Amino acid sequence: MTTDLPGRGMGDDALVTTASPLFADSATDRRIPTRWVVAWASWDWGGAAFNAVITTFVFTVYLTSSLFVNPSVVAAKNAESGTSGPAHTAYDAAVAVLSSGLAWGVGIAGIVVALIAPVLGQRTDGSGRRKLWLGVNTGVVVVVTALMFFVVGEPAYFLLGVALVAIGTVFYEIATVNYNAMLVQVSTPKTVGRVSGFGWGAGYLGGIVLLLIVYFGIVTSNDDGTGGLLHVPTADGLNIRIIALIAALWTLVFSLPVLFVVPEIPPNARTPRVGFFASYAVLVRDIGRLWKESRNTVLFLIASALFRDGLVGVFTFGGILAQGTFGFTSGQVIIFAIAANVVAGVSTLLSGRLDDRFGPKAVIVTSLVGLIIAGLAVFFTHNLGAAAFWVGGLVLCLFVGPAQSASRTFLARVTPAGREGEVFGLYATTGRAVSFLAPTLFAVFVAVGGAQFWGILAIVLVLAIGLGLLLPVRAPRRTA
Repeated sequence: MTTDLPGRGMGDDALVTTASPLFADSATDRRIPTRWVVAWASWDWGGAAFNAVITTFVFTVYLTSSLFVNPSVVAAKNAESGTSGPAHTAYDAAVAVLSSGLAWGVGIAGIVVALIAPVLGQRTDGSGRRKLWLGVNTGVVVVVTALMFFVVGEPAYFLLGVALVAIGTVFYEIATVNYNAMLVQVSTPKTVGRVSGFGWGAGYLGGIVLLLIVYFGIVTSNDDGTGGLLHVPTADGLNIRIIALIAALWTLVFSLPVLFVVPEIPPNARTPRVGFFASYAVLVRDIGRLWKESRNTVLFLIASALFRDGLVGVFTFGGILAQGTFGFTSGQVIIFAIAANVVAGVSTLLSGRLDDRFGPKAVIVTSLVGLIIAGLAVFFTHNLGAAAFWVGGLVLCLFVGPAQSASRTFLARVTPAGREGEVFGLYATTGRAVSFLAPTLFAVFVAVGGAQFWGILAIVLVLAIGLGLLLPVRAPRRTA
């Protein structure tokens, strides 16, 4: 059942107030076993290992560290007394090359995801094997993460590290397609918001717990040249490589509950089983139909695809910039990561009240403006050291969560009644379609500017374009 606002027809951007087609097979008061919800959210807790440890704050930072720079360049830099001499300039250029190479790898992974995600998602929905493919793709992520142990801290192993990060990113994103789709299996229209938030919170908390474990257990420096309470040797990056094994085990253990507890979906006979290229023809047709019926929704999908990619870029390159540009040690990067997750989690929870009072567009616009200002501040203060990044970086994290959360509620409020499943599917697809943009532009800006900090402008540019496209989009009206 839906409720129309006065003076608005069903063809307009109506708001859904009760059950949606996603829950067409369930009563709104259907009871969901708590163990289903906990098991589902456990996957997000485990996924924090790849998000927080591998792609954001530990392994990618390791790949862009001095270990992968030519030893002669590092030695010359260490022997040079000043910080602005030719040896330091050569070292900074070498680190910029590493950052650019990593960004190209992540960008290529984003292109692959954009090409195959819609087809694979369609096939799993139709075959009734959503949970099976969640397990398969998660399993590949576990294996690839474990293989990162063999990325020794030497320049010759850099490309192997980038390749493993890129492959892991592809399979993690495909696994996320299946995981997000399972939300409707563990919630009802009355609880979907709480269940989704519970999963989101589990991801933040899982990242914080794992980062604390690896920081105190392995990363902190000891007088004997080892790392952490476990006194792990740090030569050739052994401590970081062991963290990759821990991350793989963490992902494996916490991904198992959803595979054993939550039931599989039945096959959907209404989902067309078409070939690869035909799937994109169906996608184009659906977008064209939505453009005619609810143009405002399509405009928001386009704008959100841009600024969401910028939001991902903030976290993806935050740790890399902290170490390469602002002089953070590996331990300091992890401490910053913990603080960043806390700030992002708390601000996301608090922004829900602002969303209800002022509307999601106000929250998104405010957040994007704050992100752009903070990003520019970080760029122009890159010579001021760690203190500048602590302030600017945490301000960036303050706005990331609210922008992500409010974008979902915005879409829910502008989606035409009866089109929720289709529109949220397009939301996922459009986001992946440009997932290569921020990392690719980051690589280009670093290559052209010749220093790592120029990549900050690339992320700011993506956020600014997304903001510019969002401004003309009509804000959703409040429900009666």
